[in-house]
Amino acid sequence: MPLDPQAQGFLEQLAAAEAPPLHELPVEDARNVIVELFGSKENLEPVGKVEDRLIRGADGEIPARVYTPEGVGPFPVLVYYHGGGWVIGNLEAYDPTCRALTNAARCVVVSVEYRLAPEHKFPAAPEDCYAALQWVGANADAINGDPARVAIGGDSAGGNLTAVVAQMSRDRGGVSPIYQLLVYPVTDHRYDTPSYQENADDYLLTKDAMQWFWNHYLRSEADGNSPLASPLQAASLRDLPPALVITAEFDPLRDEGEAYATQLQAAGVPVTLSRYDGMIHGFFSLGAVLDQGQTAMSEAAAALRAAFSA
Repeated sequence: MPLDPQAQGFLEQLAAAEAPPLHELPVEDARNVIVELFGSKENLEPVGKVEDRLIRGADGEIPARVYTPEGVGPFPVLVYYHGGGWVIGNLEAYDPTCRALTNAARCVVVSVEYRLAPEHKFPAAPEDCYAALQWVGANADAINGDPARVAIGGDSAGGNLTAVVAQMSRDRGGVSPIYQLLVYPVTDHRYDTPSYQENADDYLLTKDAMQWFWNHYLRSEADGNSPLASPLQAASLRDLPPALVITAEFDPLRDEGEAYATQLQAAGVPVTLSRYDGMIHGFFSLGAVLDQGQTAMSEAAAALRAAFSA
């Protein structure tokens, strides 16, 4: 498929701004870019309630933002891990995304501000995300949530953390999510897929940016072989929660996300794989300018609602 015209127009606007590539920016400047890109305060969707909390983790408190829909609970819960290559992204950047999910899926959304690299290298992020899930399971009543209906989800690096936390929950015990939402997830520390070759440049997320993210995140190259960094390299994907895997055609991460879906299916996990033709990385959080972003949000919400009502 050709690049979607709306995506083409969006990329042309970015190019006209003549901003330096993400991987050439200082980390703090790159963090500001993602807030500007995804965290627009214009026309924010109202939700029933928004509350900032601190979650107790193994190595200190983890900031989180809890979104509650209108109505009477207890509601099902989605624990959401934001994208940004484990280096950028925060509660503000993903505020519009989490509001949309809260309303569309009719659930409490707990957005987790896990520790970022390079200040906090791997495995700080997955440990924080696992701790946040355990906290939600133990404290669901305090956020008007149902501890029996807890799902996890995220996009890009957050999709990576979702896949990793699902494996950690299976292997360590504790709260087990009933569903996982994987939006163009990072699943492997390699750059040798056809989608990396086809989409290395020009489509928002680049190969150079991914190498920059990985280099900040990992303590050493050997860490990249850990299933806690590369969930595709896990010895087994059996007994994991059902999943929706969303990918984008013009995304270097397309093939590794689809490979993870295939391996989940081979392991007996119910999976829906949904590729959005003509789309670029990041489109899920760009529904204000990309119609297919709204479609993907609706698909994700419908899958969550079905899982919560099963």
